[in-house]
Amino acid sequence: MKCVMKSKFLFILAAFWQLTWGILQSTIGLLVFLVNIGCPHCIYRGSVMTEWKRQDGVSLGLFAFVPKTYNEGLNEHLRRHEYGHCVQSMILGPLYLPVIGLPSLGWNVMPIFQRYRKRQKVNYEQFYTEAWANRLGGTRQW
Repeated sequence: MKCVMKSKFLFILAAFWQLTWGILQSTIGLLVFLVNIGCPHCIYRGSVMTEWKRQDGVSLGLFAFVPKTYNEGLNEHLRRHEYGHCVQSMILGPLYLPVIGLPSLGWNVMPIFQRYRKRQKVNYEQFYTEAWANRLGGTRQW
């Protein structure tokens, strides 16, 4: 996994922020991280990035989880996108789960939204939570 950490100080600052302002989602993220402790992980920008066996990505405060693909461009897109969600957590703090987490989860897994995206040819990343994460992470719609 390609790791990017420009400054230890900035990572420590981000971690402190996530573990105070974003404590709820970071605590859940830590539990998910511990369940996946055997998977490859590294510090990516201001997050702890884990490459897990699932085919979807999720970000919970300080912790982000991405699938392994064999397309490096897609891998980098997914890392940047999930990091964008980490930034959302730093901005929204305790509002992250109701404003970003739950709507994003619903948009991803609820059959009504899956059918809507397919029928209307709407890209998953056009939803406000995902488009904003892309902008914050410095990536474009895939």
